[in-house]
Amino acid sequence: MSVPVSDEPSPEQPRRRRGLQTLRNQAAAVPRAWLPGAVGYACLLIGLVDIASAVFPKLRHTKMHTVAGQLPGGTTSLAAVGTLMIGLLLVLLAHALRRRKRRAWRAVCVLLPVGAALHIVRWHQIGPAVVSLVVLAVMLVHRREFYAKADPRTRWRALVNLIVMGAVSVLLGLMIVSVRTRYEVGHPGLYERLEHVAYGLFGFEGPIRYNNERMSDLVAYLLGGLGLLTAFTTAYLALRPGKPKPELTPQDEEKVRGLLERHGERDSLGYFALRRDKSVLFSPTGKAAISYRVVSGVMLASGDPVGDVEAWPGAIKVFMAEAREHAWVPAVMGCSEVGGEVWTREAGLDALELGDEAIVDTAAFSLSGRAMRNVRQMVKRIERNGYSCKVRRVRDLTLDEKYRIADAAARWRGTDTERGFSMALGRFGDPLDDDCVVVTAHKAPEEGETGDDLKAVLHFVPWGPDGISLELMRRDRAADPGLNELLIVAALQAVPDLGVRRVSLNFAMFRSALARGERIGAGPVLRAWRGLLVFLSRWFQIESLYKFNAKFQPEWEPRFLVFPSTRDLPRIGFAAMQAEAFITLGMPRFGRKRQREGLMPAPAAGEVTEAA
Repeated sequence: MSVPVSDEPSPEQPRRRRGLQTLRNQAAAVPRAWLPGAVGYACLLIGLVDIASAVFPKLRHTKMHTVAGQLPGGTTSLAAVGTLMIGLLLVLLAHALRRRKRRAWRAVCVLLPVGAALHIVRWHQIGPAVVSLVVLAVMLVHRREFYAKADPRTRWRALVNLIVMGAVSVLLGLMIVSVRTRYEVGHPGLYERLEHVAYGLFGFEGPIRYNNERMSDLVAYLLGGLGLLTAFTTAYLALRPGKPKPELTPQDEEKVRGLLERHGERDSLGYFALRRDKSVLFSPTGKAAISYRVVSGVMLASGDPVGDVEAWPGAIKVFMAEAREHAWVPAVMGCSEVGGEVWTREAGLDALELGDEAIVDTAAFSLSGRAMRNVRQMVKRIERNGYSCKVRRVRDLTLDEKYRIADAAARWRGTDTERGFSMALGRFGDPLDDDCVVVTAHKAPEEGETGDDLKAVLHFVPWGPDGISLELMRRDRAADPGLNELLIVAALQAVPDLGVRRVSLNFAMFRSALARGERIGAGPVLRAWRGLLVFLSRWFQIESLYKFNAKFQPEWEPRFLVFPSTRDLPRIGFAAMQAEAFITLGMPRFGRKRQREGLMPAPAAGEVTEAA
């Protein structure tokens, strides 16, 4: 559905401009980019010192220890527990503080003076308290440095916190019990110590007995404090108001589809902005949009902005303002050369050539000629083995066929997680995606065999009015080699009848390095770089994808990674691998029903039968 976009700003745009101006003023008022990192590491060091002073008794024996013995028995014990809990919280908050998070700043501003007071109550040397107060003063003076909003919330953090904090509590508890052997009655072993820690974390008395009542109380308080802190932080993360995952709302999807109808031919990756696990930001005029997802503190966009090129700078400014507001690292995967130039000019970012996209002109494609000899022979051999292909628009499929294809693609995936972010749609058969093209390979079961005749599938998304872009390639692993070549050739020969003249195939990472590195006269650095890429191809399809695409004699279009600085590249790379699902940090998915999610929802009872 085409959605008209007005050139006039909406009533909300003056408020948006004021917000952007506030962020610009805020950024201009933050001249010390190094300060949040320094404060974060200082809080980390203070937290570690607090933990060590609470765990190891010798660190508390100062010249004032005799005076401390005159205080009520529970005073110093409770102070030790408080110091331990504050130390753990400071360690947990240090990373968020380095990322300028406002909530972390508020929490640390409370923890530091309380920690300093506990040091004084316990009659330690005055040094740790003074350091804490000095760091607090720096944070208060430079409070403008800490302006970032919280990241999107997820309940998974509660589970991760429970596992990590639980393990840390057990290790610290074992250390607390093990460094006080001279106060123990008898000689308990490792099992008894672990049992005592486990009981103590839940507030119960364990099997170990101490000859000093104050030491017994101190150990009990420390273990109980660890258990209480683990329970409190986990409950806070689990019960705090949830914020939805990144998603494309129906209203935003309608606007993006309208932009694609008018400007979709500019970028072969434009249709992937319609992934429903992405968020989207629009330019002030609404003529351009950028889809993104936040992964591990990286605001990750893919492809070029969707819409009018003249409106790209406005969308980029909104994107960068959002990144500054949350202290996210902005990055763009797979943008074109034009897109890279606009990003680097408007946002002050840097660009790195990431690889090349293989694009085939269907009018010029032919199997004749020496260069296509291997492909021609492979296709003929597969056809003689009884395979045939069908090339159709998704709208021409029955509902039963859609479910069969989605289910087969999930079975052939081989992983629990649907991979893809920058060049994958993540669904199949949606009524709004009727213009997509699907290519299926079939082979009738031989005599005496049973099973589905579907053996492989390709799925292409629209690329403007006369192009398609490959987003899914799956095949039965038991099928004959060369089936993918048959599917590609069948698609390239049939899609001109559907009005398609451009076909975007797979993306080949670092293609130019692989191609130049194998030429005569390549230097040692280039050869070493190619050797590393070939080695990494054992786990990532780098060389194999390049060689597969090269069989069809495509035109190569470079794609770029846009990033703020070189030091951010490892973090961006890790986030990109998470987004593409090469690295998964969540819980594994079990069962075929879970695997089919993301392609097509399971049919309702009787739905397929009625469609058939």
